[in-house]
Amino acid sequence: MQNNIEQQPYSILFIEDEDETRENYVKYLKRYFIDVYEARDGESALKIYIDKKPNILIIDINLPKISGIELLEIIRKKDHTTKALMLTAHSSTNFLLKATELKLTKYLIKPISRNELKDALDLVIKELNSFNTVSKNTFIFKEEYLWDYTEQKLSKNHVEIVLTLQERQVLELLLNHININISYDNIILHLWDDFETDKLNSVKTIIKTLRKKLPDDTIHNIYGFGYKIKY
Repeated sequence: MQNNIEQQPYSILFIEDEDETRENYVKYLKRYFIDVYEARDGESALKIYIDKKPNILIIDINLPKISGIELLEIIRKKDHTTKALMLTAHSSTNFLLKATELKLTKYLIKPISRNELKDALDLVIKELNSFNTVSKNTFIFKEEYLWDYTEQKLSKNHVEIVLTLQERQVLELLLNHININISYDNIILHLWDDFETDKLNSVKTIIKTLRKKLPDDTIHNIYGFGYKIKY
């Protein structure tokens, strides 16, 4: 988002229990988005989400009534495409695993500057502008490949492409973090809930076979780091 561009045609819900902080950021967000909603606790945020169906969520992890984690867990039971940023003071491995499960576009360690928030929102908007979705539960690749989030099935021209469990888990992980580099370590933790260096070759084998079932150049290698799906 640059300072002189028109407002983005997306709606956003900012959830923060500290009134002054929330009010300041809501004013800031209204410069860039047409519809900006706000909530001070998880319970009221859920009601607004159900009523307004915002495109983007910015959620503080520590909320009254329903925590940020619990709120997003509820939403993710049926909605896999609304973008979410999490504001948190946590950076532990356990939280990173939970963040992966919740399909965050990014998590921001508090305190955050407006520039950090702006950069994260730039990424969200890039994802929204790049996605080709036909419903809250479907993602369309090029060449008529389709991923169904609910059924966790890949198909081409309505014919299912059989994936192994681990291929499906890796594909879902990468699709939930479009344009974000996912490290070997995070993939290993996602697949086995543990880190062992001897699993790296297994990851590379899974990626190799998965690539054969997707359009060319869907999964990009980040040399010495990991992989990403770039759109």
